[in-house]
Amino acid sequence: MLSARALRVTLPGLILGAATIAHAATPSPTYTLRPAHSSLTYTFTQAGAANQGQFKRFSVRFDPSAGTLVVVIDMRSFDTGDAQRNEVLGGADFFDVAHYPQARFQATRLRKTAGGYLATGPLTLRGVTRVVSVPFTWRLIGTPTHPAGLLDGQTVLKRLDFGLGQGQWRATEWLGNAVTVHFALRLAPAAH
Repeated sequence: MLSARALRVTLPGLILGAATIAHAATPSPTYTLRPAHSSLTYTFTQAGAANQGQFKRFSVRFDPSAGTLVVVIDMRSFDTGDAQRNEVLGGADFFDVAHYPQARFQATRLRKTAGGYLATGPLTLRGVTRVVSVPFTWRLIGTPTHPAGLLDGQTVLKRLDFGLGQGQWRATEWLGNAVTVHFALRLAPAAH
């Protein structure tokens, strides 16, 4: 039987130990997109001038502790701000949204770097899959009762690697091969 003194000494230690174990066993939440506060844009060069477009509908699931990141883009939601350019980009020579309505990136490896993270995995775009590496930063914001996080960064893709630009559009004199994808994503814990 424990004495009163021993009980006073061990009880706080037991409570603290139990709380530490409970905290360690609690995984970080899976975060999902808050679209109203997020953007996914791309910059490309046409006739020597920089142009920008955006995707209006996409989903993101991110679990830092499990090392998972999945992004699915509704390719039909793209917009460059120019109706004629949109018609060409949505057609068979580029996005071909009638046959390939979605693009998908799923990280198979998530590595911590000096500046943030590097997500590596397959990107499927226009029916072509290539392994790409995407650098990003992640920081928690919000409050304990309303937690959230910001995931942002950019990466450069080669459009011809994914068949974006068929026929006359394969030439890079008027339309550059490099496309810079920018993302600023506000995420919050997924509802269970």
